[in-house]
Amino acid sequence: MLTPAVAAAAALVPGRAVAAAGRPGSASAPCDKPVKPASQMPVESCDSPARIIEKAANIVPTPGQLAWQQREVTAFTHFGMNTFTGREWGSGTEDEQNFNPPVIDVDQWMSVYRAMGAEQAMLTVKHHDGFVLFPSRYTPHTVAKSPGSPDVLGAYAKAARKAGLKLGVYLSPSDGAELPHAWHAQWVEEIRAKQASGQSLSLPERMALEDGDRTPAGLGRFGNGSPAVERTIPTLVPGDDRAAQIRRGKLPTFTVVADDYETYYLNQLYELFTQYGPIEELWLDGANPWSGSGITQPYHVTQWFDLVHALSPDTVIFQGNPGVRWVGNESGIARETEWSVTPSVVDPSTVLSGGLPNDSTDPDIGSREKLLASTTKYLQWYPAEADVSVRPGWFHHPSEKPKTPAQLMNLYEKSVGRNAVLLLNVPPAKDGRVDPADVDSLTAFGTAVRGIYGTDLRRQGPGPYTFDRIVLREDIRHGQRVERLTVEARSGGVWTEIAAATTVGARRILTLPAPVTADAVRIRVVEARAKTYLSAPSLHLSN
Repeated sequence: MLTPAVAAAAALVPGRAVAAAGRPGSASAPCDKPVKPASQMPVESCDSPARIIEKAANIVPTPGQLAWQQREVTAFTHFGMNTFTGREWGSGTEDEQNFNPPVIDVDQWMSVYRAMGAEQAMLTVKHHDGFVLFPSRYTPHTVAKSPGSPDVLGAYAKAARKAGLKLGVYLSPSDGAELPHAWHAQWVEEIRAKQASGQSLSLPERMALEDGDRTPAGLGRFGNGSPAVERTIPTLVPGDDRAAQIRRGKLPTFTVVADDYETYYLNQLYELFTQYGPIEELWLDGANPWSGSGITQPYHVTQWFDLVHALSPDTVIFQGNPGVRWVGNESGIARETEWSVTPSVVDPSTVLSGGLPNDSTDPDIGSREKLLASTTKYLQWYPAEADVSVRPGWFHHPSEKPKTPAQLMNLYEKSVGRNAVLLLNVPPAKDGRVDPADVDSLTAFGTAVRGIYGTDLRRQGPGPYTFDRIVLREDIRHGQRVERLTVEARSGGVWTEIAAATTVGARRILTLPAPVTADAVRIRVVEARAKTYLSAPSLHLSN
């Protein structure tokens, strides 16, 4: 809950210059002033290439981003309507009674997450089907209409904190349950005609066709063309239990300019952060799957970000501002050269996906060439999150098998070991528990990570040391500056180069093709953007 000290009214109007965490000021700083560290900086027309690189060297994380990168592994939980329908993407027309787990063993989930090494747990509170895992006041399509009316998010948040894990929530901006009913009926007929003509169907189209003439379960607000007008968040409903707190100033209110759907979405964000916080990460998916079929829902994300940060200043927003970015694939693998400092072609506070100049899948995100491009308008701290599921699907399907501990270790070394946070999905089954096969694989994986990386070999006594893994770290409180380095090992008084790398960032794991025995190791920084802050390397030996 918010404390009375922060219970003040605020206006969140698209395009208005309001104070928000991480947003650059509107005034342009003269280019002869000293560059001071900040999480974002505008690129001025008078900035020379050298000054732009100096700015990039002084882009630093916000406190929330710094804490997020230090957590390294987050457990993702996809559990919802799709778990019980066998789907990956629901239609939004499903009966709430379908969601009927015999138990929801959140304590078992957290035990598994701790065993695999996670420090944060993130629940998919609303996927693209629109079914909500807490009793929201603003939609009929929630667990409130499921057997037992379980508040899954409430139980999840309590269990996570009990287990010492930070909390994240995924609230999809897309919402199949909120598709306009008349449009949906016409769309289904168009899909039937498309199928009859032999054309291939998209996944959302196939799911809509399977459910036939069922009506979307919500109130028809997504892309309904309603006008954006002034609204108050929270929008109180009849008998609202928060009315007295708002009158007394114990809960804040916000004025926004929004259409029907964005009002709904903002109200749900308000519910999340005032009833279930603290929330350390908010996950925003960029899917808008019906735009090619005539339904487009505009997103005025600036007021989303402002609302979140007014309620929770240190929350990082996936694909938001200030926040974290998609690594560019769903394989859990980061780039060999992974920059947390990236350019933006627009003010990052106005868009999803941070305004990256090409795409998050671009093999080059933050090189000097990218920073110095004529399209670069801002520089920002925007670190990578590498998402992947322990199973082929994001939701649990009994026919699928989990990845092996060796596969998971490989992903760990190519995500956490390449300056990214690993977002590892572990989907509970219909019985409300994590599958025993997943438990075994994840537990073995976590044990292996701790066995290899839990202790620096140099702490076990004087050398020589035999190792095949080297861990490097930059003190990212000063930014990310190393561009290229080499690693040398000394044996018999002779120094030999054994590895090389480009970026380091929060953590870099260098894997050697074969073990090396040496009595000393040194790092040579070959290229850097400014003075570097590298910690001493640690040495490790794989099994």
